[in-house]
Amino acid sequence: MHIPDGFLDAKTAVTAASLAVVGLGVALRQAKRELPPRRVPLLGLGAAFVFAAQMVNFPVAGGTSGHLIGAALVAALLGLPAAVIVMATVLIAQCFLFADGGVTALGANGFNMAVVAPMAGLLVFRLIGRVLPGQRGQVAAMAFAGWCSTVAAAVACAGQLAWSGTVGWAVGLPAMVGIHMIIGLGEGAISALAFYAVVRARPELAAGAVGSAGAGLVRYGLLATLGVALFVAPFACPWPDGLEAVAAKLGFEHRAAVAAPAWLADYQFPGIASPGVATAVAGAIGALVVFGLAVLLSWVVVREKREDDGR
Repeated sequence: MHIPDGFLDAKTAVTAASLAVVGLGVALRQAKRELPPRRVPLLGLGAAFVFAAQMVNFPVAGGTSGHLIGAALVAALLGLPAAVIVMATVLIAQCFLFADGGVTALGANGFNMAVVAPMAGLLVFRLIGRVLPGQRGQVAAMAFAGWCSTVAAAVACAGQLAWSGTVGWAVGLPAMVGIHMIIGLGEGAISALAFYAVVRARPELAAGAVGSAGAGLVRYGLLATLGVALFVAPFACPWPDGLEAVAAKLGFEHRAAVAAPAWLADYQFPGIASPGVATAVAGAIGALVVFGLAVLLSWVVVREKREDDGR
């Protein structure tokens, strides 16, 4: 659902970017008050996992593919401020390192996937979790929350396209929502499975307890994430994703452009002849980069908190 350059006009891009900056600013302020230093590595692990998982497109109906957004999953496990920070970090790296999502559309992508998606997902997760208590109820809530977060982000994207005059609301909304309702089924299933695996190992995360990251959890989690990037991502479905399919169907795919070159464009490491190996290397680099960026940003926030407390 990464919007490329050329799909949005200036007013939409600026407005969406402003909203995304406000959302990230609020998240950073809340994290400054609430984020314990021992949980900082979990944000890095969450960012690395989301990045690697988003590389793995799965086939859906009509020759279209989808991929995990991951916003609802991260919000349920780490909280909304952490989810916004994690998703923003991933989107920034994808934009500037991989040309996945346009530079001028970065704010719109950030609003859709780093603000709307985690907010909608966490709201649904908590509401359903109250009705269906227990671990099974939480897993079911996670599945529905993942689906809702995908649909909510698609609605926001359709609104941006309509406000830009790219495609009419009456046409774009059902097209975007229709295909992402199907993609959301994959989002929900993957989110529920990942949530179940995590809470089986660390039940305190599902309970909202602070807890610590645990060197073992971060170490093995990062190794598993690198395994996804190295051995699964090269075999991802090559079909167009939901937004690309809608753009082709409705005739505005020609508007896509690239505002700036990227070192690892199309998730290919330059100079490697084998596309699969090039994707694996680029994916591993990307996972490590977003891990480091998320940890660095979180440590800056925590350090500012310590300095403020020491005054």
